[in-house]
Amino acid sequence: MAQRSAAAKCTHRFERKREAILDAATEILNRKGIRGLTLGATATAVDLSTTSVTYYFKRKDDLAAACITRGIDTLHDLADLAVRAATPQERLHGFLTRYLDTLRQIAIGAHPPLPIITELRALSSPRREEVQQAYGRLFRKARQIFDHPDLMWMSRGRRTARTRMILEHVFWGGAWLSKFDPEDYPRIRDRMMDILVNGVAVEGATWTPAPITMDKLVAGTGSERARETFLLAATRLINRRGYRGASVDKISAELNVTKGSFYHHNDAKDDLVVDCFERSFEVMRRAQRLAMELPGDQWDKISACAAALAEFQLSDYGPLLRTNALTALPEQMRKVMLDHSNRVSDRFGSMFADGIAEGSIRPVDPFIASQMLTATLNACADMGYSVIDVRPKAVASVFVRPLLMGVFEK
Repeated sequence: MAQRSAAAKCTHRFERKREAILDAATEILNRKGIRGLTLGATATAVDLSTTSVTYYFKRKDDLAAACITRGIDTLHDLADLAVRAATPQERLHGFLTRYLDTLRQIAIGAHPPLPIITELRALSSPRREEVQQAYGRLFRKARQIFDHPDLMWMSRGRRTARTRMILEHVFWGGAWLSKFDPEDYPRIRDRMMDILVNGVAVEGATWTPAPITMDKLVAGTGSERARETFLLAATRLINRRGYRGASVDKISAELNVTKGSFYHHNDAKDDLVVDCFERSFEVMRRAQRLAMELPGDQWDKISACAAALAEFQLSDYGPLLRTNALTALPEQMRKVMLDHSNRVSDRFGSMFADGIAEGSIRPVDPFIASQMLTATLNACADMGYSVIDVRPKAVASVFVRPLLMGVFEK
């Protein structure tokens, strides 16, 4: 009996220390990405030696994978409870309620922090594949939100796209929910639910976005176009493998240039990431400007802009750089890029506000609507992987229209 009691205490002590290490590592991961996560920094945060941390996690990738998997498992448990409700609307409401309550508990120190899930791209094999399997379980569980006789008309591809969009709102929440007090989270939940279920369009509005040609969204000719080609290749590689996985060697190989040529155009890899972000923000700004010049009301302009950017993501000119690359930048650079990102989102917010004033947009929260639209457009970059046979021209209808007109609407 005494031996079993001692073993239980030892196991409990081991798990408690392991959880403390994961808490500290997750905080570092969220601030600095996998690039900035080290066993030494984690050890310092929990007042241990690096050797002590390696007793629990041999390598940095082991530690990062454990952080991300723990976060995915938390979201899986929230989704598992939510999908037990009777209707899709109740399931979605339950998922968002539990997610925001988890964030509230994190804010008061009653729950371990959630990691930035998209950092899994930067993991090396075999940890990346292991974490992807955990993410697959979460995705399949969340997709059960749409498993209902009333939604039999919804194809598997459309359920997959809408699930991807809902999860992106959860992942993106860390970028803007910190602006609010945790006591406001129930109100935030209600406003998000209102947009997800009812969309932003007024009754009677139709989805007929005016076309914006893709070549109007990118740089001109000559040296600008050559630079565009360079940034596009880097963007695709960073989106696919994360900052850490997109080495200078791999970027140079993708472009079929030497490392010397790379450094002729870029002082450092961080500068390249900044340039890729600047390119992406400029594409979004051009789409906004072109949309605002179109005839019609704000619904027409917003839907045209959103459709053009969604198509751009899967076009030969795309994608845009995913925002998870921000965590890899030094803190000052990251702040500047976040400011640029917020200005793009704020312009969407102004367009929503103008539409509400003129009556072409429902009275939704313009700030929350703009953040949700930004998150949806950000996730469009993955649509080619999520819904294999989706065409660039169709991606707006499959992915953006459900946000603007309601995720449970045909």
